[in-house]
Amino acid sequence: MRVTGVIQAGGKSVRMGGRPKALIELGGRCIVERVVAALAAVVDDVLIVTGTPELYSFLGLPTVADVYPDHGSLGGIYSGLKAAAGEVAFTVACDMPFLHPEVVRLVVARAGQGDVVIPRVGSQLETMHAAYGKACLPHIEERLLAGQLRIVGFFDRVRVVEIPETDVARFRDPAVAFMNVNTPDELERARALVAKLR
Repeated sequence: MRVTGVIQAGGKSVRMGGRPKALIELGGRCIVERVVAALAAVVDDVLIVTGTPELYSFLGLPTVADVYPDHGSLGGIYSGLKAAAGEVAFTVACDMPFLHPEVVRLVVARAGQGDVVIPRVGSQLETMHAAYGKACLPHIEERLLAGQLRIVGFFDRVRVVEIPETDVARFRDPAVAFMNVNTPDELERARALVAKLR
């Protein structure tokens, strides 16, 4: 089964003062380069969903624009899945600096077992570290057209396979593996962590 890695880079970075979170330097590389490195080790190909492709041209990866602009993360998931060459899109946010290839592999290895394969940490489903199959497309589009943008809103229409927190924890603390850098405070925390994780 072919799996395309999809990096979501469509956000406005409002809490970071408007500068693209993905391009912030962390431990000698910008965050998106760290994301690409973790994905490329596991998936068949990688693309980026963004409205500003010129910012990411240095990565040499294909980019796609949102099919439904201003429809949040669900719109980005739809756009990446629709454009994916593979039957499955493993979708992550561009601001997750501590993605772990083995945690990615945990999800990707089970991609054929459900339409959505997703880690659960406590009560939280990690929707931006999940594999979405092409069977999800009509259900996501229905939600987008209705203006219902909650990602888990279509999950009752598809087969969902959950990866338990304990499986993730074998490779990396889930609080670190799924960490986003959305605010200056989170960036400082990430800078403290990056030195320890080398």
